[in-house]
Amino acid sequence: MGYTIKQVAEKLDLSAYTLRYYEKECLLPFVERDERGNRIFDDKDVEWLVLICCLRDTGMSVSEIKRYVEHCAAGDEKMEDRKQILFEHKRKVEQKIEEMKQNLAKINKKLQYYDNVVSSNGVICCCKDERQIK
Repeated sequence: MGYTIKQVAEKLDLSAYTLRYYEKECLLPFVERDERGNRIFDDKDVEWLVLICCLRDTGMSVSEIKRYVEHCAAGDEKMEDRKQILFEHKRKVEQKIEEMKQNLAKINKKLQYYDNVVSSNGVICCCKDERQIK
């Protein structure tokens, strides 16, 4: 079944502009066009776009996705290169998750501080300098 650019945009919560941009950047090399030149997306194109969105949402640059796409288009001989790109990206995502966990721990510690400052009866306890809380 074929989908129009508008249908795909709605389905993936993207703008048609974004889809056109991805095509211009050669991230969608497999999308067919009808006799009038309109893009016709199939289910595999939609799955491909889901992967692109995943990579973008996790911080991969368009240029790096483009490199990945080029390796995909090159066929099986570039499979190890594709795997390496995804592996390196996975490591970056895991590092970012760890940083976010550390930041969340700091936020939770600060929230705990505020919970301790306000006594159970709603009276604010005296605090001289909360910047000392790490």
